Amino acid sequence: MSMQEIPLQPDFRQRAKTNDVAVARLIGFETKEIADGKATVVLAAGPQHANPMGTLHGGILCDIADAAMGIAFASTLGADETFTTVELKINFFRTVWTAQLRAEGAVVQRGRTVGYVECTISDEENRLIAKAASTCMVLRGQKAAGR
Repeated sequence: MSMQEIPLQPDFRQRAKTNDVAVARLIGFETKEIADGKATVVLAAGPQHANPMGTLHGGILCDIADAAMGIAFASTLGADETFTTVELKINFFRTVWTAQLRAEGAVVQRGRTVGYVECTISDEENRLIAKAASTCMVLRGQKAAGR
């Protein structure tokens, strides 16, 4: 199949801006703000996000943190660049059952190949729920093909 036969998908940055992201629809989060090196994702956490103990599953917090950090990092990329996350760490501070969550991602350091991003997740009362950090690797040329 030649390049002309491959259907082109909208740029991933455009999909993030318009909330056209499959995992966002699945979990129910939405991107609210994207700026240079910053992004905010919101989620109305409820019983559909519960673990077997009835509290918010930690993986949901990882998902919104990863989305906020990834979108923040993506906002720093050039037109010929894409990226992948190579490491993700999260600390949980408060149990959640239902809440309006806000994940705020910000690029702390952006190098030519590697970047470091942090995220704070808070609830509607501005209580700290979790903090996350990730390392992202910029991909160019053949390494970025098909992404």
